[in-house]
Amino acid sequence: MLRTVTAIVLPGVAPFELGVVCEVFGIDRRDTGGPAFDFTVCAPQPGAVPGKTGMSILVEHGLEAADHADLVVMVAYDLGSAVPPEVLETLRRAHARGAWVLSVCSGAFALGAAGLLDGRRCTTHWMFSDALARRHPMALVDPAVLYVEDDGVITSAGTAAGIDACLHLVRRELGAASAAAIARRMVVAPHRDGGQAQYVDTPLPADADTLAPLLAWMHEHLDEELSVPVLAAQALMSERTFARRFRAETGATPAAWVTRQRVARAQEMLERTDAGVEEISRRCGFGSAAVLRHHFARLLGTSPAAYRRTFAGGPRQPSSAAVAELAAAGHG
Repeated sequence: MLRTVTAIVLPGVAPFELGVVCEVFGIDRRDTGGPAFDFTVCAPQPGAVPGKTGMSILVEHGLEAADHADLVVMVAYDLGSAVPPEVLETLRRAHARGAWVLSVCSGAFALGAAGLLDGRRCTTHWMFSDALARRHPMALVDPAVLYVEDDGVITSAGTAAGIDACLHLVRRELGAASAAAIARRMVVAPHRDGGQAQYVDTPLPADADTLAPLLAWMHEHLDEELSVPVLAAQALMSERTFARRFRAETGATPAAWVTRQRVARAQEMLERTDAGVEEISRRCGFGSAAVLRHHFARLLGTSPAAYRRTFAGGPRQPSSAAVAELAAAGHG
């Protein structure tokens, strides 16, 4: 269970990337249905750690704070500085004892120096991916993704992709409802499809209409047919223009986006309701339990039943079938 989180900062620490980690893990969200973590920031030498924007961060704890953490986060730092050997050893010990190790942006270089990326898929900001591959040739660098999880090591792309990686871990350990509660407070998407390639490619014109209203409409109609012809008509575009615009804005095909949102909806229902898998499949737009099980296995590596056993808990909403039965009996 993910309870204790420690972030390591070095000179040249990036304030936004550190802020991301603090926002996800450092704020008690229990008042809005989210989790609370025991969160600590540490450094090789406690005291003032200079940041990349001219301000310093006062750190009270040394690296020993990371020795019992369930998650150790390596925050982005100035790549012109060598990583102290004691930091590399702290990262190695964390992974060896089974703790999660996560990097944000250039923090991946510290994980590489510790040997934690050898033979593993990983990523970093697209501007640094070639340098990471050159410096650590045994690492399997993927410059197109927002984050990668491989054998207890999570690496994320630049800046805001750290949010995606942190929420992924919360979802992985505590369930979709906890990740959604944090995302809601941060006013961000609980899951972004696509990769950072969408930010490297030629952007849309500045005056282009956004698909945000359509995405919101799609999220409210996941139980309906959401084919490209239907969506293109809703967006008042030709099918070809719509498909091109959708990938440019989301980094995913309409079918992939819809499938991921339907799986996320199914996760929430498995956690929060007593509905059976067939009912959940229907209400999420999959049509049958077999299709839901297929996508659950493909995207999450587990089954709906196993997911419910792991993450179900707290107040439960009755299924629609149960509500109908109560209404028919005069109790509704």
